Amino acid sequence: MSSIHLDMKDIHNAVLNMDNTVVDLETLHALYENRAQADEMDGINKHIKSSKGKEDAKPLDKPEQFLFQLSQIPNFSERVFCILFQSTFHECITSILRKVEILQRVCKNLQTGECVLQVLGLVLAFGNFMNGGNRSRGQADGFTLDILPKLKDVKSSDNSQSLLSYIVAYYLRHFDEDAGRETCVYPLPEPQDLFQASQMKFEDFQRDLRKLKKDLNACSSETEKVCQSSSEEDRQPFKDKMDEFLSKAKTELETQEEQLADTHKIFLELSVSFSVKPKAGEKEVSPNTLFSVWHEFSTDFKDHWKKQNKLMLKERVKMAEESFKQAKEKASYNVKPKHATGIKAKLGQKF
Repeated sequence: MSSIHLDMKDIHNAVLNMDNTVVDLETLHALYENRAQADEMDGINKHIKSSKGKEDAKPLDKPEQFLFQLSQIPNFSERVFCILFQSTFHECITSILRKVEILQRVCKNLQTGECVLQVLGLVLAFGNFMNGGNRSRGQADGFTLDILPKLKDVKSSDNSQSLLSYIVAYYLRHFDEDAGRETCVYPLPEPQDLFQASQMKFEDFQRDLRKLKKDLNACSSETEKVCQSSSEEDRQPFKDKMDEFLSKAKTELETQEEQLADTHKIFLELSVSFSVKPKAGEKEVSPNTLFSVWHEFSTDFKDHWKKQNKLMLKERVKMAEESFKQAKEKASYNVKPKHATGIKAKLGQKF
């Protein structure tokens, strides 16, 4: 009470009216963590009872007096538990949603993205061309993903460029109309998204959602306790606010569970389409197994993509400057009028 500079009536008002303008959530959390436990309240109540009517009775010390006053707030523990859970629920569900959306976006991009398919098509085409003299390897219908990070290690005969840099340059010049312009869009999933996706685990999402569901049920039970044991005067606005929150939270949680299940299904389908097998000890392919390969490839691809785009931008600038120079030179030509020298012109000059 000394450190937070609040009166007990401020705390009382904040808890009963769910008003955080004076007593913030951090303070409420500290109060909740330091509330009296059952055995502590038994000791305090026994002292108060035994001291009643005695002139020489020792008063409660400040900490005990503080705990006793907190206990006089109707359903303090249950109310504050609900208030704190309400404040953290949105943050937790939003964090899960943001991660699942990244995972879903990456999966859909790799599965159906036109640019991704074009890049993979070039890798297959150039691979088959380079292995053209080999009957077994030069007519492949596909390749395993672990080839992608190795493309940068395949060098030209003069060691001037890698197969990856050649593929990037070819893609930009033949498949991207905006190459060399500011409007040019990176064709693969962003390396940062792939890295984040590679660190995710469906087991973690499922565990977090189970915990949220358990805490939501606990919050619902605590709300019911408060409403049943509170007087009509103390029941509101707690009841209406918590009923509204619990209804929305339940819907959001169910929606998130469905989205996670859909994303898990999309991910497994993607694993099958890329013929990725689970690693030893895995029951199914993990995001790390699939996306760590793509993260390495996308990182290398983007480095070359940036360099090639800069080169093409310089080419465009140079061509534009050349065109401007030619146009300027053409505009500077002076056409001098031709002087007539014939008999007719000479006769005209005499008259």
